[in-house]
Amino acid sequence: MFWKFDLNNTSHIDQLLDREGVTLRELMEEEDVLQECKAQNRKLLLFLSKDHCMQELVTLITEEPPADLEEKTRFKFPNIACELLTSDVALINDKLGGDESLLEKLYHFLEQEPPLNPLLASFFSKTIGNLIARKTDQVISFLRKKHNFISLVLNHIDASAMMDLLLRLISCVEPALLRMEVLNWLNEERLIQRLTELMHTGRDEERQSNASQTLCDIIRLSRDQANQLSEVTEPDPLLAVLESQENVAELLKNMFEGERTEASVSLLAAQSAILTTVGVLEQPLGSARLHVARLVASLLQTCDLSICQEICRLNTMDLLLDLFFKYTWNNFLHLQVELCVASILNHSAHADLQNPGLQNHEERPLFQHCRLVQRILGAWEENDKIQAEGGRRRGNMGHLTRIANTVVQNLEKGLAHSQISDLIKELPEDCRGRWESFVGETLRETNRRNTVDLVSTHNLHSSSEDDDMESPFPNDLSIQQAFSDYQIQQMTANFVDQFGFNDEEFSEHDENINAAFDRIAEINFNIDADDHSANAAAFEACCKERIQQFDDCEEEEDIWDEKEINYATQIKARSSGSATGACEGSPGQKAPLVGSDSSSSGGSDSEEDPGENKTEGSPKTPANQTTAPMR
Repeated sequence: MFWKFDLNNTSHIDQLLDREGVTLRELMEEEDVLQECKAQNRKLLLFLSKDHCMQELVTLITEEPPADLEEKTRFKFPNIACELLTSDVALINDKLGGDESLLEKLYHFLEQEPPLNPLLASFFSKTIGNLIARKTDQVISFLRKKHNFISLVLNHIDASAMMDLLLRLISCVEPALLRMEVLNWLNEERLIQRLTELMHTGRDEERQSNASQTLCDIIRLSRDQANQLSEVTEPDPLLAVLESQENVAELLKNMFEGERTEASVSLLAAQSAILTTVGVLEQPLGSARLHVARLVASLLQTCDLSICQEICRLNTMDLLLDLFFKYTWNNFLHLQVELCVASILNHSAHADLQNPGLQNHEERPLFQHCRLVQRILGAWEENDKIQAEGGRRRGNMGHLTRIANTVVQNLEKGLAHSQISDLIKELPEDCRGRWESFVGETLRETNRRNTVDLVSTHNLHSSSEDDDMESPFPNDLSIQQAFSDYQIQQMTANFVDQFGFNDEEFSEHDENINAAFDRIAEINFNIDADDHSANAAAFEACCKERIQQFDDCEEEEDIWDEKEINYATQIKARSSGSATGACEGSPGQKAPLVGSDSSSSGGSDSEEDPGENKTEGSPKTPANQTTAPMR
């Protein structure tokens, strides 16, 4: 039987294209239309690139489908149209990027009143973004002619797709010279200033969130581009504006000034209780307070003296510590507070090293006003009490351990030791005693438990059935260790001196290398230990310990020794009872062996071990050793 292959088989799409009057919708109904398009099906591409097909594809991704369609199929054709337009086929890219009427149709989507359909907005952003990457010159030239382009994009910034479009303009333009032109154009359009204004508390929450995220992504992308493109000499204009003092001041003003709307207030407090995996959280921390904590940590990590002093003056650390001990399960917050404490203590020690004569007191409010030591002790004791009652260990104990270790480390090193030590001495006597006990016992034990040995040879044991067997080696390994150390010491001295070679021998010629290896025969491996030396005593003790288990067997008889067997004694012992009857038989029949089961059918031998003869006066005979038959 042979299989039949039709190598000239054409796809169903080709059959449809051969038919007169085929429509775009009929082709889009086919499941393999995208596969055939990406496979460069020539017939399909020529059909799709026709003017009326391109116009229909753009219409599908920019206009709302009829509302009376079933929801499952309503956006089926717009989705397929977007995939066809962004399939990265040169013929479609050239047609879409080179036809200004198609670009105008696309641009008209931005001129709609907000809000945009989020799905159609994603189709539009993906199509324009693909053109920016593939037909950069044509699309950028077209967009720069539209004076209201940036305004329209920011007008729809509540749609995340518009945020993606702005980032594509910044990151997907090549070469570097053209990218710099685009950045200058965006800077002339005051993109950064407009995004900053959108963060005003009076704006709706979605606009604020997307505007702030766009600014963060612009910073990240600009810095990444600056690190990757070393040939660019001009600074990034958008990044320069973002990092300017005027823009930072405007950011803070828009964040914290103006009318307090319900949305902005809810970010800071007055949020409803939520159910978490550890219970009901009556008042959630909120993303706003978490981001403020991150901001404070970032400011302190700059190691700027004025920033540290201002944060201490504003009592910021006291508020952060309040949140740290209140929200015991928010590890995102715990990390930021830990970074803040470490930055203050480390900056104080660093400043003391640079300026020994200058008195820095950033850590003083941390120990006095914020009562850091008292809070650590109180939280630790409360956690121990909860765990003693069967409760769960609090979620901030790991970060609290790291904070305590940071305090101790800065207390023990650097010129800041005297300042922090003086602050500890100023504590009440009972608190100072508790702190010293905590550091010397509790914290030390916690650090010991948290230390993981990557490789440990202690307490290793086998899980086999022989675990209960007593080892033949002594438990005290001091003798063996002393003997091993002696061996290594003696060998190392000889081996290094006699086996090594210097660089001059190596560089002269190859024969000198072999000379060093030949000297290995001259190494003396003998142990120099006479009868009166300590090494001899240690060696003797080690040998005695290792063979001690065999000393108890000296008085026992070796069962394998060859000994003379007295047959007459055995015959006499079997002369009575059933043994006689057992030896009688017909001529030609072999007599059974003495000591076998057949010879012990009666008498006192029936209860003895069938494997050996225990006849009085005769030696023991192993079970696997036979005696001569009786005749």
